Amino acid sequence: MDLNEILVFTRVVQAGSFIAASARLGIPKSTVSRKVADLEKRLNARLLQRTTRKLSLTDVGRTYFDQCARIVSEIEDAERAAVLGPIISEYLKRYPDVRVELVATTRTVDLVEERFDVGIRAGTLPDSTLVARSLGRMTWVLVATPAYLKKRGRPRTPEDLQKHDFVFFGAGLDGVDPRLEKDGRAVQLALSPRLSANETDLLRAVVTAGLGIGALPAFYCVEDLRARRLLRVLPDWNTPSTPVHAVYPSTRQISPKVKTFLEHLQAHLTPPPWELPRNT
Repeated sequence: MDLNEILVFTRVVQAGSFIAASARLGIPKSTVSRKVADLEKRLNARLLQRTTRKLSLTDVGRTYFDQCARIVSEIEDAERAAVLGPIISEYLKRYPDVRVELVATTRTVDLVEERFDVGIRAGTLPDSTLVARSLGRMTWVLVATPAYLKKRGRPRTPEDLQKHDFVFFGAGLDGVDPRLEKDGRAVQLALSPRLSANETDLLRAVVTAGLGIGALPAFYCVEDLRARRLLRVLPDWNTPSTPVHAVYPSTRQISPKVKTFLEHLQAHLTPPPWELPRNT
């Protein structure tokens, strides 16, 4: 089973087209088409009916999609927990009298009906009556240990990454296509990761063990960079970031504990540039 193919197929169905799925995933349309074709070949079944105007699921495709959507939803829940875990832990240490109930889910929660104080949502927000407060953008940085870079050499261009062991946050080993940007220029790479996983702690452990170059959340590796346990790789190049917002009902007064929680999230989700050593 290739989870990367499952993710791409699910996104194509949810987005309604290969082009829309490509934009949502941040990978070329040709890669999206190839992943779906490889999946159909592996299953020996046609999942999508393609016409010039629209896509539709076959009977087999509908059954398969229902299962895939559940799998992708569970993976996304795990990713949210992995990303927020360290931030929540630090908040609880700072405010020992505050109790937090964290629910990670891919469904759209009715904050009023279900009595949630605040929701954290990544990506473009739909129009709603909720008040949205920007928490910044989720950024990722390329890092490796000094020992690994001394042994294998430091990449000088994005293309040099193809000569290195790469550790990737995601699913599947059948090639990944990270996008790097610099001064208006974008490079889309085709890499074969040595390890692909959707668990941030595991990726960090593998990278800090010197087993390759990895892409980690910026806030997650600030201390490692300061202590020079990890060094930045290609610090002038950026991976695409995702907007993150806190949303809450417009009719509800923000309590002091929610206010401190939002301020904590805002400060830790997007470390300012001066908190990320370049290690050049």
